[in-house]
Amino acid sequence: MSKPKILIQLDTDSKASVFDAVVAIDSGVDRLLQYSGIRPEDVRGLVHGAMYTRGPGDLKNTAIFVGGSNVSDGEVIAAIARETLFDPFRVSIMLDSNGANSTAAAAVLCAAKHLPLENSTSLVLAATGAVGQRVCRILANANSLVTIASRSLERSRECVDRLVASGVASDRLKAACSSDLDTLSRVLAESQIVLGCGAAGARLLTSSQLSEATELRVAIDLNAVPPTGFEGIELTDKGVQRGNRIDYGALGVGGLKMKIHKACIAAMFESNQLFLDCHEMLAIGREILAVDKSIASSARRPTIPLSTT
Repeated sequence: MSKPKILIQLDTDSKASVFDAVVAIDSGVDRLLQYSGIRPEDVRGLVHGAMYTRGPGDLKNTAIFVGGSNVSDGEVIAAIARETLFDPFRVSIMLDSNGANSTAAAAVLCAAKHLPLENSTSLVLAATGAVGQRVCRILANANSLVTIASRSLERSRECVDRLVASGVASDRLKAACSSDLDTLSRVLAESQIVLGCGAAGARLLTSSQLSEATELRVAIDLNAVPPTGFEGIELTDKGVQRGNRIDYGALGVGGLKMKIHKACIAAMFESNQLFLDCHEMLAIGREILAVDKSIASSARRPTIPLSTT
C-alpha cells in the first residue's frame, strides 16, 4: 500500500496562505502540514523531519511547498531546503511565493499562443517586482528583446543587472523609465507584447496609449484588483481581440496559472527529485496547453458514420 501524499507548506508569513492550502487539497494531497513564520534557521530541522521519517522508496510521497508573500524570503528558504537534501534522502520542492512563478509562466504562455516569442519585442511594466522579474527572465531566455520598465530608471537598471548576474543574456535586456511619458510612448510603439505587473490600483497604461501602439499584438494586465492596470482591458478578458491586438486580464491568465499550480503539486508526488521554479513551471504549462490543444482538436474532428451496407 502506498503512503499518503504529505505536503509540507513552509510559509514565510505570520499566517500560512489559505489560498495555497486550498489549491493543495484540490490537487489531491492527502495530508497538509502547515508551518508559518518560517525563518532561515527553522528550515533544516523541518526538512530533516521530511527526509528521515520515510524510507527512500517512499519519499516521493512527501513534498515541500515554499510560499508566503515575500518572494525574496521564499527564495532563501527554498535554497536552504535544497542544500539540506542529499541522496538518497530527497523530496521534491516547489517555490511559488506570492504565486510569482506560476503567474509569470502562465502570462508568457498566453502571449506565446499568438506570436512567436523568438525575436519579438516585449515591454514589461512594473517589471522590478517578483512577477515582473520572472516574466522578463522567461521572455529573454526565449530570445525576446525585453524592455524592463519601472517608474525609476535606476531600479530598472538594477533589475537588468540582477537578471544578467543570474545568467540572462545582456543583449536581450534594456532598461527604461515608465514615468517619462516620451520614453514610454517610444518603447511602447516598438513593442509587440506588453505585460503589466503592477501593484493593485496602479494604472500603468491608458486606453489611448494602448490604441496608439499599432505594433502591439498582445497586451496582458496581471493586476487582479480594480482599477485595472491597463485601461480598457477587463479582468475577465481571455484572448479578446481588439483591432490587431489580443488582450488578457488577470482572471483570463488565472485559469492557466491555476492549472500549472495544481499540475506542479501533482508532479512532486511522481518523483522525489524535482525542484520547481519558474522555468520548470513554464515547461509544465507547455505540456498542459499541448494536451488542451489535442483534446480540442479531437472534439472538432468530424465523426465518420459507420457503413450500413
